[in-house]
Amino acid sequence: MFLSNIFTNPAEQQYYLEIFVNSLWPLVKGALLYTIPLTLITFSIGLVLAVLTALFRLSGIAVLKGIARFYVSIIRGTPLLVQLFIIFFGLPSVGITIGAFPAAVIGFSLNMGAYGSEIIRAAILSIPKGQWEAGYSIGMSYIQSLRRVILPQATRVSIPPLSNSFIGLVKDTSLASTIMVAEMFRKSQEIASQNYEFMALYTQAALIYWVICVFLSFVQGKVERRLDRYVAK
Repeated sequence: MFLSNIFTNPAEQQYYLEIFVNSLWPLVKGALLYTIPLTLITFSIGLVLAVLTALFRLSGIAVLKGIARFYVSIIRGTPLLVQLFIIFFGLPSVGITIGAFPAAVIGFSLNMGAYGSEIIRAAILSIPKGQWEAGYSIGMSYIQSLRRVILPQATRVSIPPLSNSFIGLVKDTSLASTIMVAEMFRKSQEIASQNYEFMALYTQAALIYWVICVFLSFVQGKVERRLDRYVAK
C-alpha cells in the first residue's frame, strides 16, 4: 500500500514528500547528537578494552588470561539487547542507577571490547614469530618488541575488520532506542507514533543509516589503499 500510493497517487506523493521533509532534520539531528557521538565514544573506549583484553589473552599470566576469557565469553554469549536491559533496567533494582546515554556507552563499549579483542588477538598471532625473534636479536625486551615491531604490523592487519566493526556499531546504536536514548531511530519512532506512517519513517531512517555506512565504507577503502602502499608485493 505504501509503495503503490507513492507511485500512483500524486496527492499521496505530496503527502509523503512533506513527511520526508518535515522529519528529515529531527532524524539528522538525532544522528548528529546521539548516533554518531555514541558510535565514536563507544568505539574509542571499546578499542582500548579490546587491546587490553587481547594482550591479557596472550599473556602468560593465568589470572589475566582467565579474566579476559571470561569477559569475552560472557559478552559474546549473550545478546547485546539483553546486556543493555541489564545495565539500564536491571541495575536500579540493586541500587545502581545509570542514565540512558551512559548505559548505552557502557553496553556498547563492553560489546565492542569483547569482539574487537578477538580481531586484535588474531592480528597479533598472524605476525610471524620471526618478527619477535628479530626484536629480541637487537636487544629489545618483550614489551619493546610488542610496541615497536608487532603492534604496528598487527594494526595494519586489523584495520579492515575493525572498520567493519565500526560500521556495524553505527547500525547497532539503533538498539539504544530501547533504553530511551534519543538517537535517530528513536526519533523516527516518536514521529511515526504521531502520524502513524511507520513504513515511511522507518524507511527514511534506514536510508540515512545507509548513507552514513556508504560514506564510512568509502573512507575505509581509502584507508586500506593507503596502508596497502606499505605492503611488499
